[in-house]
Amino acid sequence: MNARALWCAAPSRAELRDADIGTGVLVDTLYSGISRGTERLVFEGRVPASEAARMRAPAQEGDFTFPVKYGYCAVGRAREGAHSGRDVFALHPHQTQFRMPAEMLTPLPDGLPPARAILGANMETALNILWDGAAAPGDRIAVIGAGVIGALAGYLAARIPGTDVTLVDINPGRATLASRMGCDFAAPDDAPEGCDLVIHATASGAGLATALGCAGQDAAVVEASWHGAGDTSVPLGGAFHSRRLRLISSQVGHLPPARAPRWSYGRRTAKALDLLCDPALDALISGETAFDGLPGAYGDILGDPATLCHRITYSRS
Repeated sequence: MNARALWCAAPSRAELRDADIGTGVLVDTLYSGISRGTERLVFEGRVPASEAARMRAPAQEGDFTFPVKYGYCAVGRAREGAHSGRDVFALHPHQTQFRMPAEMLTPLPDGLPPARAILGANMETALNILWDGAAAPGDRIAVIGAGVIGALAGYLAARIPGTDVTLVDINPGRATLASRMGCDFAAPDDAPEGCDLVIHATASGAGLATALGCAGQDAAVVEASWHGAGDTSVPLGGAFHSRRLRLISSQVGHLPPARAPRWSYGRRTAKALDLLCDPALDALISGETAFDGLPGAYGDILGDPATLCHRITYSRS
């Protein structure tokens, strides 16, 4: 039995094709979400060969040399098994219907609309970032880059008692989003200094330079973005050594060592979905496209800097 899925057929070209439905519990897709940063790298063929195996998504078909079926933010209704009739979140590409093992499906908590639950993978990433950065009450925190990941990291950080959180972005229009997330806003030239923790989420050398400039003495800078193939300039001169700054990588594919003895990936996913129950997070859905029209719109969605999380809808007879 096959389903229809979005495939990146060649660099910067997408199309709908038949796809393997998989094995396990049957799920009818209701919504999927485009994660712009990673999916743009895949679409443009910029996944480094050295990372191709590590960057494979669950249920991916094909390889990053094309064609490839890729994506990891899907919400659907389980049609059988213990979750039958319930809406579930899954790490799955953009596809009309699929099967996955029951342990890879997470039921949505009460109070979380399925249309917002597509942010589940992004929230899981933001939660991991906060853990890696060891954010603490009272900290002055700067988040460089007000995309989905940066905004969610700021949202979580702003809810730690006593924190002072600033979202920094080159787009002044993101000030409204920062306010919705409970954060202050600044342009790069006005970014705060002397911060206890800085989170970088722009995937650019200029953004990383701003992040290092925000960090105070002995502070940590968490690199939360994935730069893909190519080189990124990192300004390690200046005050980097004199301030004894720490540059920390964060990647959602691994639990932080301090959490791993107690947290499973399933527990983290469930907690991320719980954290999405706030209606304020609907501000992170920047647009919507029907699945049948996705191939023609995909490149423009990925190329538009205004895109946050773009929702894909699936019609059901």
